[in-house]
Amino acid sequence: MAIEKPLATPDMMAGALSPEDAIEIEIVNPEAVSVETPDGGVILDFDPDASSMGMVPFDANLADFMEDSDLSIIASDLIGYYRSDKESRADWERTYIEGLDLLGLKHEDRTTPWDGACGVFHPLLTESVIKFQSQSIQELFPASGPVKTSIVGVIDEDKEKQAHRVQDYLNYLVTEKMSEYRAETERLLFSLPLAGSAFRKVYFDPNMGRPCSMFVPAEDFIVSYGASDLTTCERATHVMKRSSNEIRKMQVAGFYSDVDIGKASEDTDEIKHKYEELTGNSSTYDLDARHTILEIQVELDLAGFEVTKRGEPTGIALPYVVSIDLSSRKVLSIRRNYYEDDPQRMKREHFVHYQYMPGLGFYGFGLIHMIGGLAKSATSLLRQLVDAGTLANLPGGLKSRGLRIKGDDTPIMPGEFRDVDVPGGSIKENISFLTYKEPSNVLYQLLGDIVEEGRRFATAADVKAADMNSEAPVGTTLAILERSMKVMSAVQARLHASMRRELRLLSNIVYDFGPSDYPYATKDNAVVREDFDGRVDVIAVSDPNSGTMAQRIMQYQAALQLSQQNPDMYDLPLLHRQMLDVLSIRDADKIVPLEDDIKPTNPVSENMNILNNKPVKAFIYQDHEAHIQAHMSFIEDPKILQIAGKSPLAKQMAAAMAAHVQEHLAFAYRQQVEKELGVNLPPPEENLPEDIELRIARLVAPAAEQLKGKNEQEMAQQKAQKQAQDPVVQMAQRELAIKEMQAQSKAQIDQAKLQLETAKAMSKVNFDSQKLNRDEEIRKAELAVKVAEDNAKDQLENRKIASKEQIEGVKIGKEIVENLFDR
Repeated sequence: MAIEKPLATPDMMAGALSPEDAIEIEIVNPEAVSVETPDGGVILDFDPDASSMGMVPFDANLADFMEDSDLSIIASDLIGYYRSDKESRADWERTYIEGLDLLGLKHEDRTTPWDGACGVFHPLLTESVIKFQSQSIQELFPASGPVKTSIVGVIDEDKEKQAHRVQDYLNYLVTEKMSEYRAETERLLFSLPLAGSAFRKVYFDPNMGRPCSMFVPAEDFIVSYGASDLTTCERATHVMKRSSNEIRKMQVAGFYSDVDIGKASEDTDEIKHKYEELTGNSSTYDLDARHTILEIQVELDLAGFEVTKRGEPTGIALPYVVSIDLSSRKVLSIRRNYYEDDPQRMKREHFVHYQYMPGLGFYGFGLIHMIGGLAKSATSLLRQLVDAGTLANLPGGLKSRGLRIKGDDTPIMPGEFRDVDVPGGSIKENISFLTYKEPSNVLYQLLGDIVEEGRRFATAADVKAADMNSEAPVGTTLAILERSMKVMSAVQARLHASMRRELRLLSNIVYDFGPSDYPYATKDNAVVREDFDGRVDVIAVSDPNSGTMAQRIMQYQAALQLSQQNPDMYDLPLLHRQMLDVLSIRDADKIVPLEDDIKPTNPVSENMNILNNKPVKAFIYQDHEAHIQAHMSFIEDPKILQIAGKSPLAKQMAAAMAAHVQEHLAFAYRQQVEKELGVNLPPPEENLPEDIELRIARLVAPAAEQLKGKNEQEMAQQKAQKQAQDPVVQMAQRELAIKEMQAQSKAQIDQAKLQLETAKAMSKVNFDSQKLNRDEEIRKAELAVKVAEDNAKDQLENRKIASKEQIEGVKIGKEIVENLFDR
């Protein structure tokens, strides 16, 4: 089905103002405006490099500003390109139409080789399609929503909150507001394995006031010949069917030009005709006539809107979206297909290409192309077997001309006997049965082989648990499962990549058109537009590494087995949490809480959580010295040790506390190094370039050495203080003090003797010249020396006596302390 909605741009929505809205005019180049006329008139001197595009609003319908002759040329050229592109894929359409018959959606009454011949279709193709659809919808669209988020670069608390808000809003939007999303996804997943290609159109619907993501079948999306990718193709045409009333609404709203397009003409489409044949629907042209609108994404060098340089056209074509009515060949709209603030004017993307199996060209290969021949052969063999059984049960034959069977020549019912007139001889001689064999075992075996090969390729075959050894290692079982699911895993990986592109387009539309506030209450009063600023990547929730739940379960079982060999190497809570998520267990975050789920708290609450065997976590911004001190006091508390030591979980609590203290210690060491450096280090989780990491390492090394020296001094002081409090050490210090006093007394005596010798020497030198005058002074000096010597001897004897008394007291105190320790 074609999509009935046109593309909208943010500028188109911004231009949809009410009559009451004010219009603001901004002069881009004020220097180009000058008042030169005597009466105050204004002369505008435009930049000669500017093109005429600057004179028309960016979001305007350019068809309203162009000549009819130019529009006619554009319509003629683009319709010719469209027919050429459509003709270039005629073989693809023919193969697709023929393959649709193999689905067996319509019962076939065959008349050849006889009336009532078997017309059954083997369900190989239908089974493969339905299994693919059922399996893929569970992977792409789980009950919680198809969206999850990831953060590239530095992760902080604000970004984590933003990522959760973006994920919750997109899942709410897709599951609640976009009511058509799941139905359109299931239709896409039914068409994709058949045709090999399917498309999603992501756009903003102004009528609904919300984003839309609609399924576009491959037959309604035509690209230029030779295109290899949707982003690089020269032309892409979306074929839409619209009623006259719908087109008139768009004309009145100003989205389409108000031109007369006449009545709709019948546009025959073989694929649409085949759909109607399979579904049993048929349209009445007089009542259901609809216009065929070609919405073409193309690059054009429009007359009057050329890109100029120094006043001369450059001939550069820009991306536009052109809407044309096919029957009247009238251009309804031409709109720019790039952002106004984009200097490179890159084409905007509105479609996402889903491929089942990338082929040799633009369109992918589907099951019709890959196993269509096998499905056709399986149908032929199945019909032969049924027809053989029919002929064997109801055989035909020959009879003599004169042989008459009373009651007509209708087939004889089981248990029925009829009268016959035999002209001569026995009945056996007048009737000859044709020889029909029973259904062939060879054909039946061949049918089984063909079906098995087809299912194996399409990954429609189920791996039976009975075929596996229950005692085999998980790795062996996983290898068998992966081998059988290899093709489907590759298809699922392609679906995941396409789904990721679609969600990014949806995220961009929310950024361009989204509401300013969330439709529900949030804790941070966040703004939608600010959250969708590109800092958070939106990805699909499906896993590209495994195609089914069974495959993921086996992978996690293998990981759990490996973790049992060396548990210290694994993050077991995270492994078990992911296992519960794979199993879709509700409230997995409460069953196995992770570190990311732990909230910061005070040291007392952390001690309580450790006692209650709850997880705790240190955060980089906390006061780690205070936390460590509180935890160490808790550990050394005798009451806590006495009671908690009797618990059967005492060892686990001790290990948890030790690990938590070490975590705080690591953060504290980081803070001390930062204090020595005088700058903050990058976050621990940040991936640094090689040159930055080398510079940081060279700066941190001397800072760590300085920190070590300070810690050594601090430990030495603490050790000295501790030793100073020891009674034995105190007694030793007293003995040292006594010895020091003795040394000081000896020094004073020596100093007095030195002074005496000095005085004698001086007296002897001056004796001859001053003998008579110095006799009295010599006697006085000798007397003073004698007095000083006597005083020094008296002080020394007093000190010796005091020292002996102190030593005796110390010895007595030492004996008392030793007796106390012995007790």
